[in-house]
Amino acid sequence: MTHWQTVPELHDISADLPRFTEALTELATRLGLDIAPLSADHISLRCHQNATAERWRKGFEQCGELLSENIINGRPICLFKLRQPVSVAHWQFTVVELPWPGEKRYPHEGWEHIEIVLPGEPQTLNARALALLADDGLSQPGIVVKTSSPKGERERLPNPTLAVTDGRVTIKFHPWSIEAIVASEAGDATM
Repeated sequence: MTHWQTVPELHDISADLPRFTEALTELATRLGLDIAPLSADHISLRCHQNATAERWRKGFEQCGELLSENIINGRPICLFKLRQPVSVAHWQFTVVELPWPGEKRYPHEGWEHIEIVLPGEPQTLNARALALLADDGLSQPGIVVKTSSPKGERERLPNPTLAVTDGRVTIKFHPWSIEAIVASEAGDATM
């Protein structure tokens, strides 16, 4: 069984994992966010070039299976289920989100965000997510909070997002797991 960290096409993101883990832990601490009890269901990358996205895709195809390929906000996004997880803090991520480059240019190519699932009514997501964050953490210079509702072409579940970033890494909150969203695309929201 091929471990993702041994795949040559993924060497750069394997080397990037310690930086991401440290930056994510620092952001959570700044925000007063206790990550221990939270369920995060996937981790995501960012890249500047289609060639990088294609290389990473080839790498993930060697150590996992393609769960979904969809156009979201005008660009392809692939989800891979890995046979060996990506370890960040106490989480073991088996689902990796690989978006192709879009309009926005990120300061770093590599791991960019995790997505925490807060089950409940989609319309109360923002209030529930913000309640987990310290007011003084949110008011610090460089901290940006953004809400959005990304939608895939075939998604049937409302999937609002609250994202908090320091410009280096991002923590996102959703009401549904990514696998429930993928199931909704197939018309089966029972996952």
